[in-house]
Amino acid sequence: MDKEEIMEAIENMTVLELAELVEELEEKFDVSAAAPVAMAGAPAAGGDAGDEEEQTAFDVEITSGGDKKIKVIKAVREVTDLGLKDAKALVDEAPNTVKEGLEKEEAEEIKEQLEEAGATVELK
Repeated sequence: MDKEEIMEAIENMTVLELAELVEELEEKFDVSAAAPVAMAGAPAAGGDAGDEEEQTAFDVEITSGGDKKIKVIKAVREVTDLGLKDAKALVDEAPNTVKEGLEKEEAEEIKEQLEEAGATVELK
């Protein structure tokens, strides 16, 4: 089978079939398809290898419920789909992640709401 036949076979695959193929290739050859992409992006940024990439996804973590736990629990319920019991447990057992994978603006808004209620919050 030559390169053209392989390319034609890949072009005719569904997204699911292609994803499975990539997974099988990664397992067979003990490689990761994501690694070359990450390495290729670093020099294009023009920075040193030691520079960190700008964070695009943020997690909102409550580190302390503070003195006004009832207000904090209410604020947690407003920004999540948690019920009273789960929100209370999240606040009582701090540090806990309230929401994950948010854009910077949304994460900062949630952080502000929780801090106004009396919680100590970090963005990670």
